[in-house]
Amino acid sequence: MLRNSLTGLDRKQLRRWLVLFFVALAIPAGVLIYQAYSQLKWEALHVHSTQAEELAGRIDKAFSQLISAEEARSFTDYAFLNVAGDPSANFLQRSPLSTFPLDSPIPGLIGYFQIDTDGTFSTPLVPQPGTQEGSYGISATELEQRQAMQDTLRQILSRNRLVQSGKPSPAATRVDEQAVLHESSTPEDKDVPERLADDVTMLPAETTELQLQSQAAFDQLNKASGSREKKQKAARLGRVEDLKLDYSYQQAGPADEEQAKTIGLSAPVIEKRARKERSVLPASIAPSPASIEAEVSAQGQDRFRIQTFESEIDPLEFSQLDSGQFVLYRKVWRDGQRYIQGMLIEQTSFLNNLIETAYRSTALSDMSKLIVAYQGNVVSAFGDSKSRSYLSSAEELQGAVLYQTRLSDPLGELELIFSVTRLPAGPGGAVVAWLAMILVLVLCGGFYLMYRLGVRQIDLARQQQDFVSAVSHELKTPLTSIRMYGEMLREGWAPEDKKQGYYDYIHDESERLSRLIGNVLQLARMTRNDLQVDLKRIKVTELMDGIHSRVAAQIERAGFELNLSCDDAAGKASVEVDSDWFTQIIINLIDNAIKFSANAERKTIDVECRLMRGDSVQFSVRDYGPGIPRNQMKKIFKLFYRSGNELTRETVGTGIGLALVNQLAQAMNGTVDVDSRDPGVEFRFSLKESKNV
Repeated sequence: MLRNSLTGLDRKQLRRWLVLFFVALAIPAGVLIYQAYSQLKWEALHVHSTQAEELAGRIDKAFSQLISAEEARSFTDYAFLNVAGDPSANFLQRSPLSTFPLDSPIPGLIGYFQIDTDGTFSTPLVPQPGTQEGSYGISATELEQRQAMQDTLRQILSRNRLVQSGKPSPAATRVDEQAVLHESSTPEDKDVPERLADDVTMLPAETTELQLQSQAAFDQLNKASGSREKKQKAARLGRVEDLKLDYSYQQAGPADEEQAKTIGLSAPVIEKRARKERSVLPASIAPSPASIEAEVSAQGQDRFRIQTFESEIDPLEFSQLDSGQFVLYRKVWRDGQRYIQGMLIEQTSFLNNLIETAYRSTALSDMSKLIVAYQGNVVSAFGDSKSRSYLSSAEELQGAVLYQTRLSDPLGELELIFSVTRLPAGPGGAVVAWLAMILVLVLCGGFYLMYRLGVRQIDLARQQQDFVSAVSHELKTPLTSIRMYGEMLREGWAPEDKKQGYYDYIHDESERLSRLIGNVLQLARMTRNDLQVDLKRIKVTELMDGIHSRVAAQIERAGFELNLSCDDAAGKASVEVDSDWFTQIIINLIDNAIKFSANAERKTIDVECRLMRGDSVQFSVRDYGPGIPRNQMKKIFKLFYRSGNELTRETVGTGIGLALVNQLAQAMNGTVDVDSRDPGVEFRFSLKESKNV
């Protein structure tokens, strides 16, 4: 049925039909696979978003623990000396913040500082002025190192206009009191103007000016637009909104604060209030920084006065300086005066140790990038494990936003953005990908196999049509000649001298018709797998004699010369063969040689036998005709194969002779091949020698 349906098609039409058929199969299969993959992808998105959220929570918790520990520090920790134990015992010890080198859980810590109401800068690293070398167990070298760190802290704060480079003078430029009070009023610290107003009434005029001038810089640290512009210019990776980030995985992008809140960018706000504490300090360092030794000398005894006071400490605030460092500071109110206490932090170490370390320890680092932004400026970015660890250009930050959030106060301006360039579908995605690949291979393999099957059926149908045409030609031509010569002989129209020739022609054509019919019948049995072989052990010389008696007359009447030869070793050998099939093979080969070398200059047919290595006997039939092109040598043994068009070919034939030769040889455990000679071609039929048992 398939052969009948393909009979009217050519290869181009077959390809078109198969393409349409497999496309019809591939489209629904592809849709199902795509839907499954998309479902897995969105499930993976949820999983990875959850992982990113959990990681951001751990990072935020780590920051919160550090901030809580710093907020718990006493006001007196920022002095070099503290009163230990019962104040009446007059026992002093170093502050926990006076350790050198710095020993702090905060990575990147540069140092602690305090700015008094009058703008005086100090640090718990350095003893009170006038301290002798060797005091408190501090060597001269260590004291120089402590003072160098103090100078570093002062320079950073001075460069960012948070302290004066030197000691403030009474002639400092007056600051507009109302302007300072207005600028210091913020939603986060609504009571600062009232406090400052109270302070102004309690301090002398010069002190008030210095207080306003030094304190206002910290009040405006996170609010100055000019400072933000400088930080934006210093951000080498640009603004977050300028990055080519894809927010398709979220409902909206972080265009403004309201949109940020709708997609969960803002961390939960926990209101922190100022706390009060009672503290004690030696009177010599409270409130003014004078030497403890001077205090003891003035009293004339080894005892000194202890001052007890109450402080109100505001929550810590966080900001980035124009020079790039982070500052974590707080405001402390004591006896109507305000102090600034805080620490300077190196940005890279701070972020790398607290954010990158946690990020690298998770699977997210294998498929995502982490962007850290402050006030919308990208301050740091970490690449996935397949790329470089640190990203250095905005182009490298492209991708789809997986999760985005802010840290808790006071680090609320720090933003974590997880982005992906390729969202993995997880373990299930690998299964779907393999299924898709297998489906593609099956479809491609099925297309190829069906195309090859269709081509074979088309070729077979065409060859059968050619075979019918060739058989019709092969039968019609000799029958017409036989009929013509038979009528001439019957009517007595043939001269006496030509009658014998007419009889011979009728005999030869009858033999050719018999061979043709025999081949067709043999082909029919071969098609039905109904070949019944009768192998007998026969000497090669007997086979060669039988060949001579069967083909000598045919070759001679065709005008050819027969050369029959067999070497002695081969003549003595015996082979197991079906004599009828063997004769049919040799006759078909000789008939093929006569047919294709009819116009050759040398009309000779060589039939030889020789004993080959491996105990095989080889029979060969050679002609001296035009030969066979090399590109057709493997095709001539195929059923119905003939070059050219059956109706216009110069040579006659059906295309089943050599195919039948090959099938009969294989049935007798033999082989047939062909070799090009100059001139002509040689067919070889080999059989295994049968040894005497």
